[in-house]
Amino acid sequence: MTQAPTNSLTPNLPAAGEIDIPAIKKKYQQERDRRIRKEGQEQYVRPVDDFADTYEADPYTPVTPRDPVSEDIDVVVLGGGWSGISAGVHLRRGGFSSFRHIDHAGDFGGVWYWNRYPGLQCDNDAYCYLPLLEETGFMPSKKFTDGYEIREYAQSIAKRYELYENALFHTMVDSLRWDESIKRWRIATRQGDDIRARFVIMANGLLNIPKLPGIPGIHDFKGHMFHTARWDNDYAGGGEKNPVLDKLADKRVALVGTGATAIQLTPYLGKYAKQFYLLQRTPSCVDSRKNSKTDPEWVKTLEPGWQARRRANFHRGANERFQKDEKDLIGDIWTEVNHNISAELEAQGWPELTLEEFAARYEEMDFRVMERLRNRVDEIVKDKETAELLKPYYRYQCKRPTSNDEYYQTFNRPNVTLIDVSETQGVERMTENGFIANGVEYEVDCMMFASGYEVTSDLDRRWGISVFEGRNGLSMYDNWNGGYKTLHGMMTHGFPNLFTTGYYQGGLNSTLTYNFEEQVKHMVYIMKEVLDRGAVAAEVSLEAQDGWIRHMRENEVDRTQWIHDCTPSYFNNEGKPDVDENGNEKYRFYLGELYGRGWDAFLDVLENWRGKGDLEGLVLETADGKPVQPV
Repeated sequence: MTQAPTNSLTPNLPAAGEIDIPAIKKKYQQERDRRIRKEGQEQYVRPVDDFADTYEADPYTPVTPRDPVSEDIDVVVLGGGWSGISAGVHLRRGGFSSFRHIDHAGDFGGVWYWNRYPGLQCDNDAYCYLPLLEETGFMPSKKFTDGYEIREYAQSIAKRYELYENALFHTMVDSLRWDESIKRWRIATRQGDDIRARFVIMANGLLNIPKLPGIPGIHDFKGHMFHTARWDNDYAGGGEKNPVLDKLADKRVALVGTGATAIQLTPYLGKYAKQFYLLQRTPSCVDSRKNSKTDPEWVKTLEPGWQARRRANFHRGANERFQKDEKDLIGDIWTEVNHNISAELEAQGWPELTLEEFAARYEEMDFRVMERLRNRVDEIVKDKETAELLKPYYRYQCKRPTSNDEYYQTFNRPNVTLIDVSETQGVERMTENGFIANGVEYEVDCMMFASGYEVTSDLDRRWGISVFEGRNGLSMYDNWNGGYKTLHGMMTHGFPNLFTTGYYQGGLNSTLTYNFEEQVKHMVYIMKEVLDRGAVAAEVSLEAQDGWIRHMRENEVDRTQWIHDCTPSYFNNEGKPDVDENGNEKYRFYLGELYGRGWDAFLDVLENWRGKGDLEGLVLETADGKPVQPV
C-alpha cells in the first residue's frame, strides 16, 4: 500500500472562480424537485406473496431443522452483523456466558453475508472499517477489500469468541414484549421459540431487509428476477472469487438502481451480458478508485495503536476537519473536501478560521469537488447525451460517495444502454416480456433490483418486527413516532433492559464499526452494573431522557436545510419530512440526531457517565419490583 498524497490539491480540481455556484445551486434545486415523490418511502415495497418466500429464503446456507427453544437467558442479541458480533465480543470480555444471537441469515456477517454480487468490495478504507485488526493480527489484502474477505473475517471473529455456541440462525423475530411479571423480554419467533431474556441488544442494523421498487405489473413479468442482496450465481454463472458471468452471454439484462451496489456491479453486467440496460433515477458521484494491495513493508512500519490513530484521522477527514499539519492517511473521495481545504490552508500559512469561515470554505470546496466529478464523466464517457445524464447534481454526501475505475467506461460499450427514468420518477410498469420506461417497452430476460434496503425512519419497516412493546403495552413504533426519545441514543423510557445500536441520538464516527464497538462497550458496562447491584431491571427515567433530549437540542447542528435540499434518497427519507408531536415537519436524517459537539465529545460524555459510578438517570429494580438505591 502506498501512502496517499498529502497537502496537495486534488488533480483537475476547478479553481473557486471557475464555477458559478449560484447557478449550480439553482440546478441542484431543480434536479431535486423533479425527483420528489409524495409517497416517500412508500414508493418501495416489502417483498410479499411469492416474493416474500424468495427474499426470506437463504440461497447460501441450507436450513437445518431444529426444535423450538424455550428458555430463560441473560442476553439476546438481535443480529449477527458487525454490531451483533461486537456485542458478542464485549459480552465475552465482560464475563457473560448466558447469551445468544438471533439472525435471519444462515451465519454471521450481516450485510456481508447476504451480499455476494460480482464486484462487491468495502467502499471505505478497510484498515479503518474492519474492527479488531491489532487484536487479531489480521490485515486486509486491499485498501478496499473484497466482500467475501470481510465475511470470512467476521466469521473468524465469531469463532474466536465462541459466538456460534448459542446462535440461532435462520430465525425471524415476530414479537418482542416486556413481561413485567418476570421482568424479562419475551421473544417469539416464527420458528416457535419462546425466549425470555433479561436484556436485549437491538443489533439488527440498517441494511438487513431488501426493498423492491413498487413497479406496477411486477408480477406480470415472465422472465427471471432477483434482488442483488440475493445474488443468483446459478443464473448468472461464475462466483464470488471468479466473477465470470458466462451464463449471461445470451441474456438481455436490466438493473434497477444506481447506488453503491450498482456502481460495483455494472461493469460486470456490461462486460458479460448480451444486452445490458441500467435504469437510473438519480446518478451517483463516482470517483476513481485506485485500489491498492496491502504492502507488507508498510505493515511492518505500523506501531501499536495504529488503527485507532488511522480511524481518528479518517473521521476528521470525512466528517470534521484535519488539524494543522495533519497528514491525510486515507486520500480518497471520503476525505477529499477536507484534504483540499487543508492544502489551501497550508499554502496560506494556516490562518485561524472561525466556525463560520470554515463552513463557508467547506461549502465552496464541496461545489468544486462535485464539479470535478462531473467533469470526470465528460473525460470518460464518449456519448455526450449519456455523459450528461450520468452527472450528479447535488451536494457532496447527499448520496453515498462511490469510487470505481470501470463504471463510466462501461457506457462506452455497444451493448450497454443507460435509461434515465427521472422524468417519470421510475420505471412506468413491467410487462410479460420486460418493462416500459419513457413510453418504450424493452424486452429483457432478467430484471435485477439494486434498490437497497429498508433504511428508513419508519422503524417497523426497518426492523421487521410485527409487535414491539415495552411497559404497559407501549409500542416502540408509537413511542418514537415523530422523534427519537433516548438517553445517549441507546436506552429509552418505558423499555427496561433494552439497548439500541445504531444512530438515534448520539455521536457519529465515520467508521461505522467503531460506533458499534463503543456503543456495546457502554451497554455491557450497564448490564454488569445492574446485575452486580442485585437488580434485574434498569429503565431510563423520564427526567433523564428529557434532559438528554434537551442537551441534544442545545448542542444540535441544524442540518434541516441541507437535508431538505438533498436529492431524495434513503439519506433524507426520500425527501419526505416527519411530523413531530407538535405537528411540525422535520426532515429526519437516516443517521438520526447527531451530537453536535462531535464524536470525541460524545465519548467523553459516556466515559464521564461511567466514571461517576452511580448509573445516573437509570432506575433499578429488584425481582419483586423494589427500587435499588444508587451507589
